[in-house]
Amino acid sequence: MLKSPTSRSRGRTSPAAATPLRAAPARIPANDASARRASNRAVGDDHPIALLQAHSLPALVQREIERMILAGDLAAGAQVREAEVARMLGVSRGPVREAFRALEESGLVRLEKNRGVFVRQISVAEADDIFELRAVLDEFAGRRAAQNADASQAAELCALTDRMEKAVGRGDVDGYHSANVAFHDRIVQLAGNPKLTLLYRRLVNELHLHRRAALGQAGILPVSMREHRAIVEHIAARQAAAAGRALYEHAMASRDRVHRSRVDTSAAPRSRKAR
Repeated sequence: MLKSPTSRSRGRTSPAAATPLRAAPARIPANDASARRASNRAVGDDHPIALLQAHSLPALVQREIERMILAGDLAAGAQVREAEVARMLGVSRGPVREAFRALEESGLVRLEKNRGVFVRQISVAEADDIFELRAVLDEFAGRRAAQNADASQAAELCALTDRMEKAVGRGDVDGYHSANVAFHDRIVQLAGNPKLTLLYRRLVNELHLHRRAALGQAGILPVSMREHRAIVEHIAARQAAAAGRALYEHAMASRDRVHRSRVDTSAAPRSRKAR
């Protein structure tokens, strides 16, 4: 059953969920500059009309479904029904269908003929394979980022670690997770290889549910925080080899944390039964 977007992410509802999506407004003639400026002033950047001007309707639907999956509102293996999503977001089924195809390409859902659309499930063995590949890509991205990043870009990474640290202080796993994703994505962008960015984002999408479970372990966030600080220090100092090595080790440590979280989860019912 499809859950409401706000059921597990209060305070983080996206514009697509908060307000029914509407058709884009009539186009303003290109030669009417004054009318265009007036229109731009009429609504804020977060208004649904402004969002629709900047993004296609299927892209907005895709973003909302992706948010629900990454927030855990849609669990691995859950079916995502086209009619339910269309009704919930106040759109026709066409944009939802297009969003599903894009989500399949990004690795978050699978489309099964005559059955429907399901959130992807990643086996332990497949997750291990992805972590190993991600570690190699992380090392490459870290080296290139350390070579390419200027002082302002290193400061961006530092600001993201500050966001993570504040989330740790609040015990906010969701806030930490969001800043963490942005941190690694920015490093990959700084590597300056668009093909790497596309491949990396798909791998990260496939690992999200596994990694979120691991982040819930007691004491994990401060450890992960120290690893991120070390990565930023190496990039800021333009220490390419050290930055790459730190990112590789961070990815493999994340894999180990996932394994420990699965062991802890599977052992918990037996412990309670024994007591």
